Amino acid sequence: MTWLVPVSLLLPVLLLPLARLSARTRRPERAARALAAAAVVTAACGTACLVLVAATLADDIPAVVAYSRQARSRGHILPEPIPDGVAIAVTLLLAFIGWRLAAELRRRRLVTSDLHAVGSARDWLLVVDWESPRAVAVPPRHGRRGHVLVTSGMLRLLDPRERAAVLAHERAHLSHRHYRTTALAAAAAAVNPLLRPVESAVWLLAERSADEDAARAVADRRLVAQTVAKVALAAHSDGHTLGFGGSSTVRRVEALVKPHAGRQRPGGAPDFGAVILAAASIAVAAAVLYEFVELFLAWLPTH
Repeated sequence: MTWLVPVSLLLPVLLLPLARLSARTRRPERAARALAAAAVVTAACGTACLVLVAATLADDIPAVVAYSRQARSRGHILPEPIPDGVAIAVTLLLAFIGWRLAAELRRRRLVTSDLHAVGSARDWLLVVDWESPRAVAVPPRHGRRGHVLVTSGMLRLLDPRERAAVLAHERAHLSHRHYRTTALAAAAAAVNPLLRPVESAVWLLAERSADEDAARAVADRRLVAQTVAKVALAAHSDGHTLGFGGSSTVRRVEALVKPHAGRQRPGGAPDFGAVILAAASIAVAAAVLYEFVELFLAWLPTH
């Protein structure tokens, strides 16, 4: 079996340094979308290679066997077939991957349905009488528009300016469609668990992007940083991390208080290390797909 098989499954390793670098970028929205797209491409590449390995089970079909013998008799060199045991194991792995992906998609669908079932929003806002301090952007579903759900506990916790920051943050999630960006990263991680750190990085970047929008809306970065910390502490003490807040609060606060601490070059030029890592990932992915397309075509009859 070619060495590119394990390489295709380990491609996420190349994305991990890129995820760490992007966490401090000064352009979180752009980085979130790029990293999510890279995760999807990487997961798709690995899955495609597994599909092609599983497809070599077809080399037992009489037409394929006859073609292979005929090709060898003409002096054509064919790649060594992958053992059936390996191909069967890969087929089972693909079934497991499909189950994980379906479970992730179903979980997100159920969460969105539950949030919509809480009530109907007026314009874009729904206030519910819950003690727990929560705020979350509810994605659109089945023709119903997306909206912001905020609890009475959250409103009591904050002063008017802090409330404005929270609402601007959640509205930014809707306007940038972060529910799609994070869903793509989560789907990629469901396909390949090595992408879990990349999924976390995409989530952090989406939060930071919304923080930046909130800071522009209230014209006070320190107020937003203070609100992020305040809500995160309240959510932690209440045992919840849904929506505003979370385990990456320190990074978010630091990015708001020290907006120029990132590694991005002046003038918006990209970090060369990130460019090199991205190029390496694309090159390896292309090599993997080319290798297995050649393998697959070699074991199929041409007529």
